[in-house]
Amino acid sequence: MSTTQHNMSLTGEPPAKLSTTQKVATGIGWTGIFILVLALFNLQLPSFFLWGAIALIALGVIIFANDQYIGKSAGIKNDGIWFRSMTARGILAWGTGIMLTLFYIVLYWFPLYLGYNPDGPNGGLVALFDPLSRLVSGQPASQWFVYGTLYTLAILAFGYKFLLKYRHNKYEVLRTYSVMFFQLGFAFLIPELLIRLNQPYFNPVNIWPLNYDLFAGYRLSEFFTAGNIGLLMLFFGIASIFVITPILTYFYGKRWYCSWVCGCGGLAETAGDPYRHLSDKSRASWKFERYIIHTILVLVVVMTIAVVYSFLNENPEHFWLDKNSFLFGSAAFLVLLFGVIWIFKRHRLASDAKKGAIISLVIVLAIIAAFYFSGMTYGYLLRQWYGFLIGAAFSGVIGVGFYPIFGNRVWCRFGCPMAAVLGMQQRLFSKFRITTNGGQCISCGNCSTYCEMGIDVRAYAQKGENIVRSSCVGCGICSAVCPRGVLKLENGSLDGRINSDAVLLGNDVDLLDLIQQQKKASRDPNSSPFNS
Repeated sequence: MSTTQHNMSLTGEPPAKLSTTQKVATGIGWTGIFILVLALFNLQLPSFFLWGAIALIALGVIIFANDQYIGKSAGIKNDGIWFRSMTARGILAWGTGIMLTLFYIVLYWFPLYLGYNPDGPNGGLVALFDPLSRLVSGQPASQWFVYGTLYTLAILAFGYKFLLKYRHNKYEVLRTYSVMFFQLGFAFLIPELLIRLNQPYFNPVNIWPLNYDLFAGYRLSEFFTAGNIGLLMLFFGIASIFVITPILTYFYGKRWYCSWVCGCGGLAETAGDPYRHLSDKSRASWKFERYIIHTILVLVVVMTIAVVYSFLNENPEHFWLDKNSFLFGSAAFLVLLFGVIWIFKRHRLASDAKKGAIISLVIVLAIIAAFYFSGMTYGYLLRQWYGFLIGAAFSGVIGVGFYPIFGNRVWCRFGCPMAAVLGMQQRLFSKFRITTNGGQCISCGNCSTYCEMGIDVRAYAQKGENIVRSSCVGCGICSAVCPRGVLKLENGSLDGRINSDAVLLGNDVDLLDLIQQQKKASRDPNSSPFNS
């Protein structure tokens, strides 16, 4: 009796059992995790236990990856992803998801259970990381240092596994080295070394609105009291928003950040790679994605305006910019931005996108007006709730904890406001697109199966239509797994970039012209190209 295969590709393979080497590697990795769990019980483990745990976890992943990929032919292997419990929402997947979710809940709201003590010596797991923290930053560890260390370890160890898996594709190799470099150097080491130098904590690759605390009152105070270094940090943060990000997105699309730099994307692409096929490809999911991610963008804009307004209200004598001028300037900038898009790019917006843009602008302007006429400041309250609901619950608990259930880009797809900003820039102004050659597509479905952003790539490829989706992070996996070379990541002219009605069969533009003439002829028989 045949069994139903739930994967979208035609090349699904039966699940392979773990080899003896892979079982040993799994045991080694879990031994390292067991040491970390032991530390939770306040056993006062010596510092070499920390180095041993980190080494065992990394060694387990490396041995497992070597046995899985080295000595075998390069190229994508489905390896029964829809048949394994861990990658097909089975018991192991649910168990892993529950453990990750519980870890994030404790990390964000109950760090005491990890041993963090802000008023005295640490205990438990946090105390185990004290030696490493003192070595890097000169300070005792916090729950965030523990998290940052484990986060970086995951990207580096599973990044090695990713490099072996996609070693046949130069693009995947380069961007994986990139995310490993930026996570280790810019996201982990540089901020900690700044603390050692008595400077404000600053992660240069965490850009607003993803870094929603950039303009919080306490952060602005840190920048202004740190002298020229602090002002340079603030200037770089602002330049990243209005100069660096638009320029790089114009040339390369949002992939320069989401797939090459961002730590959220780095974890998703490395540790989350086994779950990329779980993303929902339905149209309903796509609609929900568009509504919720832009709603969150509106929330973070309102929250940011509120916290800066509150800061200026409490420090009126220290700055040339007063609170009301800031409100008027914010409103003017948003109206100008909306006007430019509406005048030059509204033909690129669907009807629901136009309505959503108008509603969003009206809501933000109404809230700004409420701030002005009431004189009340809600900045700290809005920041508190945004941090709780979006910054913690969504990005951490759901965004990572639900990897094994909803796929590895849940946060990037549905929640990240930075992805929303870059997505709009990519859709409307970028030169980036994924070109397709429909004449060579064999509809195997590998591309759609492995798209982590829920894009049905095969539907575009079958028509030979360029893929210009706001959600596309340019990871290039669809191209890497295509057996026919149908998909290519390219930067080119804006003319003809969006060709939703331009191709029906292959890339035969002449045939399209003929069909368009036929449509015209159906309305005016005298204009038919066949009447000669």
